[in-house]
Amino acid sequence: MHRVVVLALDGVYAFELGIPQRVFGSADDRYEIMTCTVDGAPVRSNADFMISVEHGPELLPTADTVIIPAFDVELISPEIPDPVMRALGMIRPGTRIVSICTGAFMLAAAGLLDGRPATTHWRLADDFRRMFPAVQLDPDVLFIEDGDVLTSAGAASGIDVCLHLVRSDHGSEVANQVARCCVVPPFRDGGQAQYIEQPVPDPGGQGTAATRAWALENLHRPLTVADLAEHARMSNRTFARRFRDEVGASPGRWLTHQRLARARQLLETTDLPIDQIAGQVGFATAASLRQHLHAAIGVAPLAYRRTFRTGTGAAAG
Repeated sequence: MHRVVVLALDGVYAFELGIPQRVFGSADDRYEIMTCTVDGAPVRSNADFMISVEHGPELLPTADTVIIPAFDVELISPEIPDPVMRALGMIRPGTRIVSICTGAFMLAAAGLLDGRPATTHWRLADDFRRMFPAVQLDPDVLFIEDGDVLTSAGAASGIDVCLHLVRSDHGSEVANQVARCCVVPPFRDGGQAQYIEQPVPDPGGQGTAATRAWALENLHRPLTVADLAEHARMSNRTFARRFRDEVGASPGRWLTHQRLARARQLLETTDLPIDQIAGQVGFATAASLRQHLHAAIGVAPLAYRRTFRTGTGAAAG
């Protein structure tokens, strides 16, 4: 059984601490989830209570995945406490390491993110860049996967990254079941930009939600950004601006993401030929689907199908 070890640091956020158990624990006993601290002693939460756990750092070498939830921003520092450094040093090479929100600061302080892409809460992006200039920070996304290290943005992005791991490990069908159990969407569109404070739009302004819904029902068509703008009755420029404000991604990028998501679902749940799947999701040819899928997750459609139809492993990327 895949063991997930959650490392609770001093000042841990209680909500984020509970995310791994809630998500992985809903995957029908496919994961074992355990919690530890750097010394086995209780830690204070960022609320008005202490958290007591049964395990210390001896769990870390046994983990297949280690998750570091968010901790109090007042404790953020470019210097890492010795007990934390010793605990992180106990993690086996090749172990999957995941941070939620401010947990990325601890990974960066330990040097685990140097030269790598990473993310954290958008409000802390300037502080992060100042402390850790060697990290390739992208504050616009909900989470980033770079090999065996994943970083996620604030709070609910911890749910997003955990669901992504379930999907990578066991396929979309299991991930969708977990999402339904947790009463959350299987994945969210766009990035953090949609949650950053924006000027209040004009009361009479139009949104893009109806057009997004229409696009999802018509993915088989060769839709363009101009088609979406026409449906929304906006100019291309106005539509693109409002779409990015609402979703956090460009219309073209969002459309490609939706097509790939539908294609992955069909690859996992049907025996349709690749060219038929390409047509159903709006890619002109099977070659176009192969190109986009490989760019997104690093595998070809047939390799993806073999992996997730059998449930024997995870696709690369």
